[in-house]
Amino acid sequence: MTTPVRFASLLLAALALLFLVTQTAHSQDIDCGECHADVSFTSTAHPDLTCHECHTNVTAAHEDADLEPLSDEESCGECHASVGRGIGRSVHGGEAGCNDCHGEPHEIHEVADLASAVSPVNQIQSCGGCHDDPPELIDGYLAGEHGKALLLSGLIDAPSCSDCHGDHRIMAVEKGRAPTAHGNSPELCGSCHQLLFEDWKNMSAHGHAWQAEEEGPVCVDCHASHEIVDPTTYNARHAGARNCGGCHEEYLTTFRGSFHGQALHLGLSGGATCADCHTPHKNLAADDPASSVHPDNVLETCGQCHEDITPAFATFDVHSDPTNPEDNFQVYIVWLFMTSLLIGVFAFFGIHDVLWLQRSLVGVMRGEFDEERRAESGQWIRRFRRRNIRMHVVIITTFLLLALTGLPLKFHDAAWAQTLINLLGGIDSTRFIHRIAAIGTFGYLLVHVLEVLKRAFIRGEKGMFWGPNSMTPQPKDVADFFGNLKYFLYMGERPPGDRWTYFEKFDYLAVFWGVAMIGISGLFLWFPAFFTSFLPGWTLNVAHVIHSDEALLATGFIFFFHFFHTHLRPESFPMDLVVFLGKIPLERFKSERPLEYQRIVDSGELDDYLVEAPNKRQIRDAYRFGSIFLIIGVILGVFIVWALLTH
Repeated sequence: MTTPVRFASLLLAALALLFLVTQTAHSQDIDCGECHADVSFTSTAHPDLTCHECHTNVTAAHEDADLEPLSDEESCGECHASVGRGIGRSVHGGEAGCNDCHGEPHEIHEVADLASAVSPVNQIQSCGGCHDDPPELIDGYLAGEHGKALLLSGLIDAPSCSDCHGDHRIMAVEKGRAPTAHGNSPELCGSCHQLLFEDWKNMSAHGHAWQAEEEGPVCVDCHASHEIVDPTTYNARHAGARNCGGCHEEYLTTFRGSFHGQALHLGLSGGATCADCHTPHKNLAADDPASSVHPDNVLETCGQCHEDITPAFATFDVHSDPTNPEDNFQVYIVWLFMTSLLIGVFAFFGIHDVLWLQRSLVGVMRGEFDEERRAESGQWIRRFRRRNIRMHVVIITTFLLLALTGLPLKFHDAAWAQTLINLLGGIDSTRFIHRIAAIGTFGYLLVHVLEVLKRAFIRGEKGMFWGPNSMTPQPKDVADFFGNLKYFLYMGERPPGDRWTYFEKFDYLAVFWGVAMIGISGLFLWFPAFFTSFLPGWTLNVAHVIHSDEALLATGFIFFFHFFHTHLRPESFPMDLVVFLGKIPLERFKSERPLEYQRIVDSGELDDYLVEAPNKRQIRDAYRFGSIFLIIGVILGVFIVWALLTH
């Protein structure tokens, strides 16, 4: 190249360089504020940047040009190229740009700045702008312990979205490499909960399965991902049993049928749940010597809640299935007996009373009881003494209290159970009422037994255990039963009644049976440590079966059959007041109990039995008082049927 040509080339290059430098200087000297005075630049992340460093397509003459907005890659990628590549490989690649997360370009703050759109306190709003479906993602976090710690307690180190999901390289949860993937959640949660993670990993059957890469529950299966709640609260404890039951369904069923499960379901905050016995993060198989439910350790485990625990008490099977003979044969035999007794009694009296009902309806339509009804304004005769009336009031009061507080436990998963418990003041209140009523029940039984013994052996009264005035079943009762069947089937007249009928004797003796069975089994459950100090633990399982089934038998019989025998049969409807007034119209007495009437007449004692008719106030008060108990009983009877049909 010749010297002139070389000189000309160098001159052109120098001029070009001078032009570029001039233009750059000119562009830097552009005063953007002259036109964009309304633009406020408050970014703390880019305090030293000038306009043209981001708006690289702007020149001095741009006011007349149709400028296309720069992409995030063009404006942010110049400095944050590696970040852009990470986003491109994330779930946000092609879906969300820098400004979607970091906010307006002129207002971008450092992440550590609380004003930043991606600071921990603002992430829930920034991320929630797109991730609001399903609602539990955001709502669950806000109501969860992580959200409350961050946003209510102000603990800035509490987990926010990016702490779990990452920032620019967020992967879909179903991706195996995602930190929030199912199999990775233990390590993710363990980065904060290190002690719990180590316990779970090394001392839990679940953790062992995870380390062996086997299927099994991990953190998010028990605690969820966004709706993380305090595990010590009642709702969390109650839900914990359901979570465990997702895998251990057979144990969930037996747990719900136990007192622990029933009481917990109805709000007993201190009621034991799965984690209380098996521990939450050190749950090992029962045959593992380190397990909290291993036979060598169960005494200590149960002792955390139960004082004065005995070794036999610790053998009580909290997951007993009484319907399974291979579980515990003794318990199975008792369950089989109680179930057979329940079905037998209900079937017998069900058929008996249906036949009676249709015969009574026909009798009412025929006017067979009109004379008895008209006689209520005439002469009356005493049937019960005042002490008998008082005793009956105590019986029905304690019985209804026991039913009101016990049936919700029996049918704890019925729709009405929790409502009834709440009306009675909660589960703790109902337990107290139940025990007070139980003491009253033992009290009236003791008083009655002592009275019978006093009359029989001290006063020497005849006929206490045999004869027409005795409650002991006798051959006449069998004859009256078959005579009534003929009457129900229109094959004969109603057999003449005496002081007590066979169904009244059944009612009376059923109280003795029921109080003995329910009462003794209830004492076992009330004082388990005492009884297991000399009896095996499975007797508590037997007691639970007896107490539950006998309670159903007693309440069902009273509300369906006893109420019909005394009050709801058509000839007595709506109520038989004799038990509240202690007296009955003479004509009705002669019709219903002609044998007793004739015996009184023959003995010359009729005048001693005749009494004045009750006044209107006495009748009104008897109806009011009796209606309270009758209505409550009928409602509870409906609840029983409802629960049996729906569960």
